[in-house]
Amino acid sequence: MESEKSIFHRKPTYIIALILLTGILIFSLIFAVTIGTSDISMKDVYGVLLYKILGLGDSDRYASGSITDIVWFIRLPRLVLAISVGAALSVSGSVMQAIVKNPLADPFILGVSSGASLGATLALLLGIGSALGANYVGVMAFIGAFLVSVSVIFLANIGGRATSAKLILAGTALSSICSAISSFVLYVINNNNNAIAAVGRWTMGSLASASWDTNTLMLLVAFVGLIFFCTQYRTLNLMLLGDESAITLGTDLHRWRILYLLVTSVLVGYAVFNAGMIGFVGLIIPHAVRMFFGTDHKKLLPLAAVTGAIFLLWADVLCRIVIEHAELPIGILTSMIGAPCFVYLMVRRSYGFGGGER
Repeated sequence: MESEKSIFHRKPTYIIALILLTGILIFSLIFAVTIGTSDISMKDVYGVLLYKILGLGDSDRYASGSITDIVWFIRLPRLVLAISVGAALSVSGSVMQAIVKNPLADPFILGVSSGASLGATLALLLGIGSALGANYVGVMAFIGAFLVSVSVIFLANIGGRATSAKLILAGTALSSICSAISSFVLYVINNNNNAIAAVGRWTMGSLASASWDTNTLMLLVAFVGLIFFCTQYRTLNLMLLGDESAITLGTDLHRWRILYLLVTSVLVGYAVFNAGMIGFVGLIIPHAVRMFFGTDHKKLLPLAAVTGAIFLLWADVLCRIVIEHAELPIGILTSMIGAPCFVYLMVRRSYGFGGGER
């Protein structure tokens, strides 16, 4: 078993795996764009892509029209958004598990999900934030997620420095408060069935609102976040050892923990802004990668980003085709896949997390 692990932990194997996964991601994007409920031939799909990207092909057929609208403005933006959101959630989950030194942590452990849900509920049912523009629901969700994260950091620092345990407790408390307020608003304002249904749909996640305008910024946020955390892999590795060990090595983790929490809050908040609540991606993907390639964040973060992108891309494809003439909320599908996979990963074999085997 030990020799088997060492093979996966070697640098050449890691590089080969990263190149292979990147190739799978590119192939998945090229192939998945041909899949959908509309009957469009592969020739027409790739004709649209060649014309839009390289300017090649029949301009009369592919410059505009229903085929171009479906391929270029609906299918492809959804897949690109799935890639960026999947990468952002996977990276955030990996970092969050290191920050709180808890393998069960995910991007929403600090109450981000409840904060986002509260923001969306207030926007949909009370119209709060309607002056912020057409996508005010997403903006309010982002604001709610970020404010809750900042509040968790503030509460965890009361009476001393923030520790992993204090962060988890503060996140749990604020998550309960936000959920209670959301439930109260839903209970009191029960005469708007359309808005209540919209809240339910939003909290289950969807990539249907994808557009090239929002995708550009989401891709930028995900890429910058990944690059930033890849440069911080040494500090993240130290966090797995604990504060005492880090101090003996000359590193005070407190300020880094606060900085990383703020950056992950932006990543998760913007993912929620674009796609709603999508669970389990930031929980199972880091575990799956860690089991094969170890806990070194230099390897873990890029591999988790690419794996998460592939996972969410195909999850979105399944959501669009699994039910005829309807779309399954992507949060439901990721939970249905993620929960059994997480249980399987936990019982199949042990692996290192932090200072020892778990």
